[in-house]
Amino acid sequence: MKPTEANVVSKKPEHFPSRLMSVIGDEDTCVGFILSGIAETNKERETNVLVVDDDTDPATVEECFKRFIKRQDIAIILINQHVADMIRSTVDAHCKPVPAVLEIPSKKSPYNPEKDSILKRARRLVSPDETG
Repeated sequence: MKPTEANVVSKKPEHFPSRLMSVIGDEDTCVGFILSGIAETNKERETNVLVVDDDTDPATVEECFKRFIKRQDIAIILINQHVADMIRSTVDAHCKPVPAVLEIPSKKSPYNPEKDSILKRARRLVSPDETG
């Protein structure tokens, strides 16, 4: 049987479980991603979204980040860069490929590539002599 687009696309490898994206960010960022359909609640009633506002304690953000890293059903953690700055040492310490941690801008805080932990690591690989 010749593979067609219909039967190739519909086959999902059994060894590749579906994984979620999670978001840690300000209200506008979280609402946007929730409206796109990424919000989930698992059997333990844990969600994959944390809304951070001015009153959110950095310890709460760090605890959530660590919880997301340990969850086997999360493949990508999107975090507003200004929120990542609240727990910078914890974000920078995470070096496993999964879940990938992607720092994203928010409406109020522009993206600064100099702070991005993934870009810092990539620069060290490309130019190990330079410290960044």
